[in-house]
Amino acid sequence: MRSKKRQPLNVKRKSIKITGDISRVITRLHLPDDRYRVPKIIERILSLPDKAAENLVAQILTDFSGRHSDIKHIFERHLNEVKGYLPRDRIPSEVQKILIGAYFTKEYAIESAALFNPSIVAHPDQRHLGKGSLRFVMSLRATGEGHVSSIVFRSGVLDRRNRFRFSPISDFVETPDLKLDPIFKRYPFQRKLNEMGAVEKITVHILNQLPEDFTFNALLKKIEILGAKPLFPEADQDRTFEVMRWLADSNYEVSFHADHHISERVIFPVSKNESRGIEDARFVQFFDNRQEATYYATYTAYNGDTILPQLIETKDFIKFNILTLNGKAAQNKGMALFPRKIGDHYVMLSRQDGENNHIMFSENIHFWEKSQIIQEPEFPWEFIQVGNCGSPLETDRGWIVLTHGVGPVRRYCISAILLDLENPTKIVARLDEPLLSPHEKEREGYVPNVVYSCGAIIHNDEVVIPYAMSDFNSGIATVDVSELLNAMRKTD
Repeated sequence: MRSKKRQPLNVKRKSIKITGDISRVITRLHLPDDRYRVPKIIERILSLPDKAAENLVAQILTDFSGRHSDIKHIFERHLNEVKGYLPRDRIPSEVQKILIGAYFTKEYAIESAALFNPSIVAHPDQRHLGKGSLRFVMSLRATGEGHVSSIVFRSGVLDRRNRFRFSPISDFVETPDLKLDPIFKRYPFQRKLNEMGAVEKITVHILNQLPEDFTFNALLKKIEILGAKPLFPEADQDRTFEVMRWLADSNYEVSFHADHHISERVIFPVSKNESRGIEDARFVQFFDNRQEATYYATYTAYNGDTILPQLIETKDFIKFNILTLNGKAAQNKGMALFPRKIGDHYVMLSRQDGENNHIMFSENIHFWEKSQIIQEPEFPWEFIQVGNCGSPLETDRGWIVLTHGVGPVRRYCISAILLDLENPTKIVARLDEPLLSPHEKEREGYVPNVVYSCGAIIHNDEVVIPYAMSDFNSGIATVDVSELLNAMRKTD
């Protein structure tokens, strides 16, 4: 029998609104869909009179040097992407090289459509702070032209009264350097290929010729050799080669300049499987058995047709490893890692069926084979589906999990459950009402009637919840931890 209705929780919405800035632009390679046009464009550039070319370069540098910290380096990088189209009988001058790079460059306003679905973690640098203050990193999903999503960051300080002071946002935005030849381990690579349906006898034949730790380029060379002299049915080989390249392409490393502000960093789609966006990163500060911290984030890669759960790993928010999540249970959206192991296992919340809250355990953070349902829709405001709103928050009384529920007219609300500390498959208490519902000023946006979060923190005895408003912009709410726990109905 349910207890009588409790008093409404005192959830405090901050006046802060985190909105997108259309002036924040990155550069991207700009190639025509029809590649035969590339040499024609280059020929037109090379035919410009020297003086006209010099004047044009001067104007381009005047117009764009203030928008990007090293525009000449960007042009050089994009020139390298089209070097194969340059005429072999002509050596371009330095001015012509800059022009070619410029013509194959475009700007992209990363936040022009929306800035939403935030998560928040403690910053790796907590030096030089006042008593009771915390430096934080906030990640957000930024969307621009074509609704392509990327990950951007903000930082700042929460003081002892949980007042937010955001650090100034840089005028520049930086895309990272990409490590083009990452190292792979043979056993997990083979295991993932089997899971993806590649022809095992072909993958074994190739991988057995490689060392335990091998590079992307070494793999491509072995594929090329077998492709030139086929030993297996060519249709099987071609399909398997495609899967192997796809998997290798999905694991990479990016790094930013350490002396640049964190707000300058943007993780933009790199691999083919995330070509249409990187969605809903859930960051967590994870402590191992030695109390050393690593930041992990799960996110959804989207290529326009299918979604793939991926894992980000970083120690410092400068160098990021992007890795594939593997196993039968590594599917669908909304995976959220616990901030520490429980026993000898990593623990993850998930939503394999798109409807219920699941939990799964693994000895290897990269492989997840089984899941079980711990929560199903129960109340009218969540009849369509329930899911998590980020990684669990540890308290003496259990793991607080912020949840989302979807009700009539696709209205998203945020609520909470409490999991047992040592047996998180067990819900020990829960709210019977939403913690946050979209009010009148939060209902309008790209996706109306939605409040949603990808991760909160506990600071100064409050749960600090950054949350998205209708997939357009973001706000912040707080609620007292004890008040939240006391408002929950015990389930046992």
